[in-house]
Amino acid sequence: MYAIVEIAGQQFKVQKDQKIFVHRLAAEVGAKLEFDRVLLIDNGSNVSVGAPAIAGASVTAEVNDHVKGDKVIVFRKKRRKGYKKKNGHRQSFTSITIKDIKA
Repeated sequence: MYAIVEIAGQQFKVQKDQKIFVHRLAAEVGAKLEFDRVLLIDNGSNVSVGAPAIAGASVTAEVNDHVKGDKVIVFRKKRRKGYKKKNGHRQSFTSITIKDIKA
């Protein structure tokens, strides 16, 4: 059984006991979250598709940790002008574990 759910503006395909990284959520570590914007649920032989979301369906998750992603280097240069600028960025993520999918 899996579901496609919208979390923080992005769509994720999730299953029970799966760990995923989503954009930073304003929740404490150990908090239970419930996402009610479920777009699709596949129950083996039965597939439910929402228009745009399935009414009454929800996905429950637990916050594991707040982490930062790998560093991305942003380098800008204009040739023959002596212009160089080097910058770095690390995106903030929240690690969550999917606990339950309710149809």
